[in-house]
Amino acid sequence: MKAITFEGKRKVAYSDAADPRIEQATDVIVRMRAAGICGSDLHPYHERETMDFGTVMGHEFVGEIVEVGSAVEGFTKGDLVFSPFTTNCGVCFYCQSGLTCRCDSGEFFGWVHDGVGLQGSQAEYVRAPLADGTLMHVPEGVSFAAALLLGDILSTGFFCAEQAGVGLLDGDRLAREPAVPLLGASRTCAIVGCGPVGMMTVLAVYYLGAEEVFVIDTIPERLATAEKMGAVALDYRLDPVADVVREATDGRGADVVMEVVGARSAMDLAIEIVRPGGVVSSVGVNTDKSFSFTPGDAYDKNLTFRSGRCPARYYMQRLAPLVAAKQIDPEFVFSHRMPLSEGVNAYQIFDQKLDGCTKVLLEP
Repeated sequence: MKAITFEGKRKVAYSDAADPRIEQATDVIVRMRAAGICGSDLHPYHERETMDFGTVMGHEFVGEIVEVGSAVEGFTKGDLVFSPFTTNCGVCFYCQSGLTCRCDSGEFFGWVHDGVGLQGSQAEYVRAPLADGTLMHVPEGVSFAAALLLGDILSTGFFCAEQAGVGLLDGDRLAREPAVPLLGASRTCAIVGCGPVGMMTVLAVYYLGAEEVFVIDTIPERLATAEKMGAVALDYRLDPVADVVREATDGRGADVVMEVVGARSAMDLAIEIVRPGGVVSSVGVNTDKSFSFTPGDAYDKNLTFRSGRCPARYYMQRLAPLVAAKQIDPEFVFSHRMPLSEGVNAYQIFDQKLDGCTKVLLEP
C-alpha cells in the first residue's frame, strides 16, 4: 500500500509500506477515507522525539472496515468508523473510569520505536487493534472531517476546558477528577495558543458558557479566527498581554488559563497571567524535563495546575451527539484538503504554516 512514512528530520516520504493484516482476533483493517496531520506529528518530524525510520505517520483517521477479526463483536465489514489517537480495551480500570488514554493495553497510532509499536493512519489502510473498545461508528449526519476531529483535537479542546473548571458537558463529574470549582459563565478565560487545538478550545469554552475569553498567539490569521469566534485576540509579540488581562480583571489576572502549545514560553505566560487561586490547564504536548515554575511559585499563588493527555475515546462518545445535532461545528479548522499522494508537500505546508495553513485533511 501507499503511505506517508517517517524518514528522518523534516523528511517524510510517499512510499510503499507493508499492507496491514489481522494480527489479533480483536483487530480490524480499515480503508482510510480521511486522515489528519496533527501538531504532535511534528514532534518526530523535527526529531524532538525518537521514532523508527519507515514508520507510517499519523493518528487521526476515519475509514471503512474491510476486514474483521474473529473476536470482534461490534463491527462488520463495510462499517464507517472513526478512532481516537490511542487504542482502548474498554474494560480495564482506566477505560471504565473514563481515562481511556491510560488504557492498560493502549498503544499510539503512528508510533514505532525499536521495532515495537503501531503503524499510523496516513496510509491507504490501517490496522486498528482492540476494535470494540477503540472505534466508534460514524453517526448519521457527521462528516468524515468532523468525525476525524472528534478523535483528537475537538476532544482535546473540551478536555482542556473541563479540567480547567470552565464547565461540564453533561453535568457529571467522574470520580477521577479532583473537585475543581466550576467557574461560571461570567469568569475570565485565557487560551495561550491558537493553533488547531487552541481553536477547538475556544469553541469549547464558549459552548460551556464562557463570556470573556482572551486568546494569545503570534500568527495574524489565527488571531483573526479567534476574533471571529468572539474572543479578544492578543499578539504576544506586540501586545502587553499581562497588562491587558489584568486591566480587564481589576488587576487580578485570568480565572483560568489554558495552555495548548507545549512550549516553555507558553507555560511561563500562563503562570504569569493566571490570578491567585486560579487554574492552569495544560494539554500542549510538552517534552521538557522540568516545570517552568517552582513549588514556591505555585504555593504563593494558590495555584491549581492540571495537565495530561486527553482521554479521547471517552470524549468522542460525549461529543459525537452534539456534532451530529449541529450544536458544535468544528470543520472550520481545516484550511487545506489534499490527496495522500501530496502528503510530503502537505507536511511542508503545515509545518511552515504556508498559505494560511491551520490544519490539513488528507484524502485517498
